[in-house]
Amino acid sequence: MGTASPSRKTEAEVTGFQASPALREALQRVLVDLIELHLQGKQAHWNVVGTNFRDLHLQLDEVVDFAREGSDTIAERMRALDAVPDGRSDTVAGSTSLPEFPAFEHSTGEVVDLIAARIYAAVATLREVHDTVDAEDASTADILHQLIDGLEKLAWLIKSENRKV
Repeated sequence: MGTASPSRKTEAEVTGFQASPALREALQRVLVDLIELHLQGKQAHWNVVGTNFRDLHLQLDEVVDFAREGSDTIAERMRALDAVPDGRSDTVAGSTSLPEFPAFEHSTGEVVDLIAARIYAAVATLREVHDTVDAEDASTADILHQLIDGLEKLAWLIKSENRKV
């Protein structure tokens, strides 16, 4: 047996990266907005009526799937950084930045505007926390970039339903 390498670490020196309180709080904000977007997207999906119903009904499922998968990605990233995600309904309702979704049926035109606004509200949160996240963890900032890109594309596709030229 040879002597230990001067660059070899001991077990005690090896630790994983842990999120600071600021990073945890930033990711929690993103998490609750994505969960709320998923829930509001489903509410809209169930209660949309009118012209182009089927197309919008299917587009809303794309928003729901993206938000659900995004929330899972954020929650799992939080766990990887030893942070504890809180996706309980009371937490989501009490801390989301998304406007409340109105009850009852809504026309396709109304739903387009309602959902586009909620997507942009979620994107606003992502953009607000980005610099805090990037300063501490570029890997997590990459996840935020992907979420921003995907959500902005979905908003563009949805809001184009109401666009007149």
